[in-house]
Amino acid sequence: MMERRIISLLVTGMVILSSCYYDVAEVLYPPTNCVTDNMSYVTHINPILSHNCFVCHSEAANNGNVTLEGYSNVMIYVNSGQLMGAIKHQSGFSPMPQNSTPLSDCDISKIEQWIAQGALNN
Repeated sequence: MMERRIISLLVTGMVILSSCYYDVAEVLYPPTNCVTDNMSYVTHINPILSHNCFVCHSEAANNGNVTLEGYSNVMIYVNSGQLMGAIKHQSGFSPMPQNSTPLSDCDISKIEQWIAQGALNN
């Protein structure tokens, strides 16, 4: 009788523990296909900025007197190093996006590579 209880408890425990298994492929196996070759402001960088930054840093919002809408505006912060400092959360810079999820490593790599390739307006 005692053996049945022990076996029953073991089986119940195994069922309960197996139901808690966390299996989300995107979390367990994050995509590693971050392509950073031939970055284009129009195709790659502006969409990242638009999606993550324009809510606060568009010409209309202009929070903190920072406007990232438009190539010439972005270049002010690229040339000063403020863009990379903020999105990489480096010391001495206000971490951006503020009060939101940081940019993905891939998006940061794309912006970094675009700058390394000359930050062209194409």
